[in-house]
Amino acid sequence: MMNQKLLIVDDQDDLRRMLRIALGYGKYVMFEAENGAIALDIAARERPDVILLDVMMPGGMDGFEVCRRIRQLAGSVEYTPYVALLTARQQTADIEAGRAAGADIYIIKPYSPMRLVEIIESRTNIATTMSVVRPGR
Repeated sequence: MMNQKLLIVDDQDDLRRMLRIALGYGKYVMFEAENGAIALDIAARERPDVILLDVMMPGGMDGFEVCRRIRQLAGSVEYTPYVALLTARQQTADIEAGRAAGADIYIIKPYSPMRLVEIIESRTNIATTMSVVRPGR
């Protein structure tokens, strides 16, 4: 797993730091972005294997739009990252928007960082339909 690239996209520095710590230094080559535009640039350039993507971000581009654009990029260059949407939004319409955007998994905050690590590490065994992880599960 040492060569796996991981992109953390969140406008909150403390949350990006917590995810870096939970995921373990040295296990992944990690990249960070505080908004969608930076995330798309990194995704196009570095092609991370896993993208942890916050839904609500400033700058005019939310996580759903970033996910859609990453999927468009993926379709044009045969690149298939595992995209996890991380959000407090838990309405059925939000979950459907995540599915429509092409997310592999929709994780509702608050979530256990250790559970997130388990999900990421087992991502190759995930079914082709988007999963939803609710708090406490």
